[in-house]
Amino acid sequence: NSGVMVVDAQHLFSLLDAVGNANAKGEYYLTDIVALARAEGLGCAVVEGEESELIGINSRADLACAEKTLQGRLRARAMENWATLTDPESVFFNFDTQLGRDVTVGPNVAFGPGAVIGDGVEIRAFCHIEGAKVADNAIIGPFARLRPGADVGMDARVGNFCEVKNAVIGSGAKVNHLTYIGDADIGAGANIGAGTITCNYDGFLKSRTKIGANAFIGSNTALVAPVTVGAGAIIGAGSVVARNVDADALALTRAEHKEFGGWAKCYRERKRAEKAAKGKNKT
Repeated sequence: NSGVMVVDAQHLFSLLDAVGNANAKGEYYLTDIVALARAEGLGCAVVEGEESELIGINSRADLACAEKTLQGRLRARAMENWATLTDPESVFFNFDTQLGRDVTVGPNVAFGPGAVIGDGVEIRAFCHIEGAKVADNAIIGPFARLRPGADVGMDARVGNFCEVKNAVIGSGAKVNHLTYIGDADIGAGANIGAGTITCNYDGFLKSRTKIGANAFIGSNTALVAPVTVGAGAIIGAGSVVARNVDADALALTRAEHKEFGGWAKCYRERKRAEKAAKGKNKT
C-alpha cells in the first residue's frame, strides 16, 4: 500500500516515538500515528485519491504495471494537446517529452529523455528520438533514429534507416535514406544522398563534418572528418572525400571504369567446366 502523509513537525517525532510493533508481523507501521494523533486529540483528515495515483512497486511486474499507467496518462495528455497518435498503445513517451501542436506520431515510436518536437512535425513509424530537437513541419522516419544532440531544422527530412547524432540538419535539408550523420553541420537545403556516411571517429577522437547550404552529396559517399564541403558544391556518387571542397565545385573520387568485352561469358564457361570436372571426380 502506498500513501502520502503530511504531518505537523511539532507533533511528528513524538508520535513516531510512540509507534510500536505489537502486530502479527512485528513491523512498525507509520500509519499508526493517525490513531495515536486522534488519541491525543489532534485533528486528522483523509483525502482519498484514485487507485492509480499511488502504486506500490515490489517487483518487475509491478514496475511494468506502473509504467503502463504512466504511459496511458502521457498519451492522453499528448492527444489533449492536439497531437495525433496513429496507434496510441504503441507509442512510448518519456516524462519530459515535449510535443508541439498538430504533431502526428506513427505506430511504434519511442521517445527517450530530452525530446523536443515542434509544431506540425510528422514522426513516422518505428522511430526512436532521444535528446533531440525537431523544428516545425519536419518529417522524421520511418525507421529513423535521432540521438542526443540532433537538431533538425524546419521543413527538414530525416528518412528511413537514418541515424543523426550531435548534428544540425538545416532547414529544408534532406537526409532521406540509409545515412549516418554524426558530429556534423548540414546547411539549409542540402541534399544528402542514400548511403552517405560522415566518418567522424578515427579510433581516438571525434571530428566534425560541415556541409554548406544547398550542397548535393551523391549516394554512397564517405565524408572523412574533419572536412568541409562548401555551399552549393556537388559530390559525385561513390566518393571518399577527405579534403575540403570549395563552394559550387564538383568533387569526386572514383576508380577508372574498365570494361573487358566477352570476359563474363568466358568466365562462366570456364567455371561450368571446372564444376563438371569436380562432379565427375566425385563419382
